[in-house]
Amino acid sequence: MATADLPGPDSLLRRTLGEWRIGLVAWRLLVLQTADPAVAAGMANFSTYRAHPWRRIEHTMDSGKRLFFSDREGLRREVARLERTHRRLAGTDEQGRPFTALDPAVRVWVLVTLYECMTAMRELSGRPLAPPELDQMYGEFRAVCAEFGLSDDLLPATAADVPAYMDRTIRERLEYSEPVRYLLFDMLREAPAPRRLGHLKPAWPLARTVAAHVIGALTIADLPEAFRERFNLPRTRRAALLSFILHRGMRVLMNALPEHRRYRTPLAGNSATSQPPTASTDRPSPPEASPVRLPAPRRRKGADSRPARLRTFFRQVLDQTGDGRISSADLQAMAHNVCWSLELTPEREARVYAAFETWWQHLRTGMDADDDGQVTCEEFVTAMLTGVDAGPAYLKQGLHVAVRAIFHAADTDGSGHLCADEYRTIFGGSRVHPAELNHGFRQLDHDGDGRITEEEFVQAFTDYFTARTDNTAGSQLLGRP
Repeated sequence: MATADLPGPDSLLRRTLGEWRIGLVAWRLLVLQTADPAVAAGMANFSTYRAHPWRRIEHTMDSGKRLFFSDREGLRREVARLERTHRRLAGTDEQGRPFTALDPAVRVWVLVTLYECMTAMRELSGRPLAPPELDQMYGEFRAVCAEFGLSDDLLPATAADVPAYMDRTIRERLEYSEPVRYLLFDMLREAPAPRRLGHLKPAWPLARTVAAHVIGALTIADLPEAFRERFNLPRTRRAALLSFILHRGMRVLMNALPEHRRYRTPLAGNSATSQPPTASTDRPSPPEASPVRLPAPRRRKGADSRPARLRTFFRQVLDQTGDGRISSADLQAMAHNVCWSLELTPEREARVYAAFETWWQHLRTGMDADDDGQVTCEEFVTAMLTGVDAGPAYLKQGLHVAVRAIFHAADTDGSGHLCADEYRTIFGGSRVHPAELNHGFRQLDHDGDGRITEEEFVQAFTDYFTARTDNTAGSQLLGRP
């Protein structure tokens, strides 16, 4: 595929993808992509979408921003990062079929569905793109896709060929799997409250029930007709009316807003995506809370707080896939989340993954009593308490390896300590209140010099796993007790 100019700030692609109303077809996009068997298998085996849905969604949005709103250097770096991540997503599905996220046909489907959802957004709003506009936007889209190195034969040749490609793939390849059903009917009903809700958290159970009903009905109404027919998902009159009102109402609202309010992503892109963050540059906001922040449970005075703290750590930190057990995939997901917010070089990223694999092998060897390649919560708590009571060497062989890797990855300027900004990058995010970040930083900064050394960092994690009460500073590392 020949190299073409990337879409600029005034491109039709950026104007369409950057509008706030793209959120109306976001769930539609996730359902279409997940219906590919390889994507569904990857989600079932490796994704954190059940346990950490907000982080998973925000990662997807952030990746799209890096791909379509960056310069060529930023685009290529993101493509390379995606390839390294996807190379690890391979195995066999529940039916014994091999899958890999690097399958070119799968990658084309994921990309083309994004373009198709942009055109669907315009069509559903009552202002479809004219054929010349479709050609223009598809050309801009193909310019970005060229960096993936995919064969021209796999992508629809022109915008006019996209509908036939969608119809053929829906009828010949897609499946109505459990992850698809979960996205449509259960994910939002079970989603935890975003931490930013604050005092509104008590209203979350009702809010998510309403949101799940509205988004589910809207998604089914907006899915391609071929998809609904194949998987028997009828478009009710009420859902059709909901779609009509929301899409056309949002179009009118967007047109009435000043341009700087109309777009969720600045059309000029984010200059921070063009270069990896360093200590002297402004960092982009991390996608969400790191996988190692959680509230420490309150215990009655004098009681050993470790068992409850370890169970909380297991559920909210280790069990990234949300299936009640941990495996290599869970530790791999934790490594991914560390690397994501830091935009590490391939070599530094590989060291983080290797450290978390070392931690997993240590967990598996000492905890997997039935040798099934997985560790349950009770296996984890029992073995961890036995290990830490036996002596300090137990944590050095596993946990400390991963913790030191996190420290060195976050120490972007190689100074040997973490400043407040570096701490916020690795532990912060849209769901973490600034007060919690400040509290956590002060707990680690034992000598109060405004920076955290590697040994202070490691000691805090050690205290978290070994302190018998919640009064020890390290026990509050991941949140106030």
